[in-house]
Amino acid sequence: MNNLDSIDSIHNLFAKNKLEPNISSGSDASSRFQGDLYEELAKLEYIYIDDAIELQANDDRTTIAYNPISLSDFFEGLAQLATMGVVEVTDIVEAIHREIVLRPLGRFNESNVSKWQRGLTGRIYGAVRRVASLVGNNLALALRLYKNVISQKDARPLPESFKQLINVLNGVMGDHLVNHDNPLAIPMILYDSASRPRSGQLQNKEISGRVIILCHGLCMSHLSWQPAEPNSLGAHIKRSLPKSTVLYLDYNTGRRISLNGRNFSKVLQELVAHNPNISQIDLVGHSMGGLVARSALFYGKQQGFDWVKRVGNLITLGSPHHGASLERIGYFVQDMIAKLPFAGSLAKLGDLRSTGIIDLRHGSIRDDDWMSLEGRSVLPQDFHHPARLPLHVNTYFIAATLVEAHYDSKATSLLGDGLVTIESALGEYDGEHALSVPEGHKAIFYGVSHYNLLYNDRVHKQVVAWLLDNGQSNANQEGDILGTCIHSYPENIEVRV
Repeated sequence: MNNLDSIDSIHNLFAKNKLEPNISSGSDASSRFQGDLYEELAKLEYIYIDDAIELQANDDRTTIAYNPISLSDFFEGLAQLATMGVVEVTDIVEAIHREIVLRPLGRFNESNVSKWQRGLTGRIYGAVRRVASLVGNNLALALRLYKNVISQKDARPLPESFKQLINVLNGVMGDHLVNHDNPLAIPMILYDSASRPRSGQLQNKEISGRVIILCHGLCMSHLSWQPAEPNSLGAHIKRSLPKSTVLYLDYNTGRRISLNGRNFSKVLQELVAHNPNISQIDLVGHSMGGLVARSALFYGKQQGFDWVKRVGNLITLGSPHHGASLERIGYFVQDMIAKLPFAGSLAKLGDLRSTGIIDLRHGSIRDDDWMSLEGRSVLPQDFHHPARLPLHVNTYFIAATLVEAHYDSKATSLLGDGLVTIESALGEYDGEHALSVPEGHKAIFYGVSHYNLLYNDRVHKQVVAWLLDNGQSNANQEGDILGTCIHSYPENIEVRV
């Protein structure tokens, strides 16, 4: 008997019990029911971590047929989020209280912590958590009933200002939202630039030919590309390649990058299955979006998906291929706080940040970098698993730096765009983790910040130039270097070496 059979048996037990309303808690019938229930529960097989990963990767909410978040979803999610916040903060306060009381007495150990939980103070904190959960769950239930009562056609779309808030919430704690089944968790969806993306419509028309997909970064959404603006990257691509189709990926940036990569691979496979006349797919990713695209290519090839063969170009804008400095600093501070007496419990605040942010520490795009670890972490940089680029894909990396001129110094490279160093964005590293992108396929933009990579006109022109070239210059270039790295400066800026 598998898990599904056991669950069906448990469901039948409850259904049968509901048909006998006179069963009292102390009756023989009640005892028999409980005995049968425990027997069926015992038959449930364990779900190992590989199965859990596969379940998450095949979540129905990741398909392109899932609806965007509605206004009623927003209020229901906020109710649950308020409960979750109270519970999380209560856990941290209790941990600090427990440490302050037990550590000076030399009793801060597993045995006394267990006694604390059974004691009066522990029960008080437990009561606070239960009351908060009860209030929040009842409020969420009322809002859910309201959502089910109103018809689908009357459900109002989410205002753009609310959408921006949800983007940030998903980036900061998106995996928590998924784990708590919170309706604020953003599903993975493809939007069509011609489908008024501000109205929240899905890509559902038949497409063919060349398709370019733009993938946003952390705490952002498909709207971050400003698809309705005439000077946006999508608009520039459409004007230069009028026969192509520009799509925008929207996803929960707080989930593991590898899980988003698996899901993106599945979405692309569904896309080509429903649109067999797609001749080429190009992926353009900003920041985390470039890592999600790389992860999708890795798992798509591993799974033998047909869409991978149709990929022509991969272009990343400021993607932390070897990690982001900000997350490394955050982890260092959290680790130092955890070692301080009486302040160690404060380190739990760092655990509230999403696993998507944690994956940015070293640019981890594979399950192997985290699934064997306890807690919410990733393997050190020297031990995380390489994910090489597909040989048939033309890969281009763009880096940016805040300085406006070329200074041949280490500080310029380390500063980078404010969040990602130049070396990380260009995939440069020693050993097996080096991505070995040809120098002619790299570009550094001076006087551009991390987020301005989305809107900078010089960046747009370079992306469009690479898409127009479509790898043709590779055939005309002799040698292994394939040209030199491109350096782009603001106008009227003197180059200093």
